[in-house]
Amino acid sequence: MSAQAPAAPGAPGAPAATGAASGFLPPSVALCTVGLAMASFMQVLDTTIANVSLPTIAGNLGASSQQATWVITSFAVSTAIALPLTGWLSRRFGERKLFVWATLAFVITSLLCGLAQSMGMLVLSRALQGFVAGPMYPITQSLLVSIYPREKRGQALALLAMITVVAPICGPILGGWITDNYSWEWIFLINVPLGIFAALVVGNQLKGRPEHIEKPKMDYVGLVTLVIGVGALQLVLDLGNDEDWFSSMKIVVLACVAVVTLTVFLIWELTDKDPIVDLKLFRHRNFRAGTLAMVVAYAAFFSVALLIPQWLQRDMGYTAIWAGLATAPIGILPVIMTPFVGKYASRFDMRMLATVAFIVLSMTSFLRSNFNLQVDYTHVAGVQLIMGIGVALFFMPVLQILLSDLDGREIAAGSGLATFLRTLGGSFAASLTTWLWARRTQVHHADLTEHISVYQPGMQDQMTAMGQGDLQHGAAVLNNMINHQASQMGFNDIFFLLGWIFLAIIAFLWLAKPPFGAGAGAAAGGGH
Repeated sequence: MSAQAPAAPGAPGAPAATGAASGFLPPSVALCTVGLAMASFMQVLDTTIANVSLPTIAGNLGASSQQATWVITSFAVSTAIALPLTGWLSRRFGERKLFVWATLAFVITSLLCGLAQSMGMLVLSRALQGFVAGPMYPITQSLLVSIYPREKRGQALALLAMITVVAPICGPILGGWITDNYSWEWIFLINVPLGIFAALVVGNQLKGRPEHIEKPKMDYVGLVTLVIGVGALQLVLDLGNDEDWFSSMKIVVLACVAVVTLTVFLIWELTDKDPIVDLKLFRHRNFRAGTLAMVVAYAAFFSVALLIPQWLQRDMGYTAIWAGLATAPIGILPVIMTPFVGKYASRFDMRMLATVAFIVLSMTSFLRSNFNLQVDYTHVAGVQLIMGIGVALFFMPVLQILLSDLDGREIAAGSGLATFLRTLGGSFAASLTTWLWARRTQVHHADLTEHISVYQPGMQDQMTAMGQGDLQHGAAVLNNMINHQASQMGFNDIFFLLGWIFLAIIAFLWLAKPPFGAGAGAAAGGGH
């Protein structure tokens, strides 16, 4: 392990700085923040930017719409595999080098995506892009915590929280605009200048930063079982709905592979001397409680983000652009509030801030559970705006709780593991929510049609009137009305459930114990 030299006053990583003490960040820390934030925003943005462009991409590359979904799936699978490796990679190469190399590799793979001439080449490039993107967010988190003085770390984590919320919202809107006005290739090519700038700025500003470099043995068993197990599990979650879950032999085989290999992985990692993923991080009380709260809350939040646009377009007749405009207000208040939350949050108990957040998120879910097919744009956007209060108060406090009892060298590994589990929670939520909505829609459709019969007095006359004199057309109109009403009732059921889930998460928060300064364990453990 390399020796750790003291950081110069005012340099990134210094415990205190004159500028920071007077309320201003030293220029080097400010530049680092811009570079780190840009890289993180770019990486999170790419999880959703291609979603609305898939039909155009499929048409241009001569592929089917089902083949085009692998542009999303390949990125998600490879990112999920890479995330838990962040801790091992940061110990092996150092956080600065890992960030710079991962960001430059992201630039190269983005260029490959933009230059792809076939669907196979694009899917392969997206898989590579997802793998190198995996460590970027957790390493950004660790670097931000390390370069800020303790009293300002809340602001750094608040910035990351804002990026986590805003970037996925901007992705489909920006992707659709670029595809409509330029070409789909530019949704990937825009990463090239941004990534180069971020890598150069952060690499230069953190040059000479003390690093803990180790040479841990390569855990081949852990690596192979991780890749196979997580890859198979992610494929089950991504393909399950399309393949009708366990009625498909493909899903059954993938699920068996995932269960067996992940069981071997867990047993091996808990007993190996040099595990590739340090599961012993869960010995920390606050990391356990915070990660559990983050995973469940993000899964519920992801369900909201998934359902609202689909419902607006499928049942309310919104176009993709108007659906985006109706959902976008959720990002307004986090942008305004997050800097203040970061600055003043340390004056409050993080558990109390997050409790307020989950009460707001629960309230907005219950409000949506009473929506009907006549609800107007103002009400939809208004509830989204109110939900932004909960989002602004949720991510940063929970993030600070889960990092609070890790020492400096554990932050990168802990952040990577928590982000992996959060991502997996989002994948579970996407699959479960889609399945549950379809299931509840079927149940309500059966209930509604049970009470309608063409033999009821006057029913045929009403159906004929609906069809403007044509009985068959009237029956089709009635069936369409029932379909939309059943879908709306299924939508309401899910949001009623989400309201209770957000309230239940509060119990997890209060399992954590103060102090909640990010990386507070470093104070006792010797720093970063």
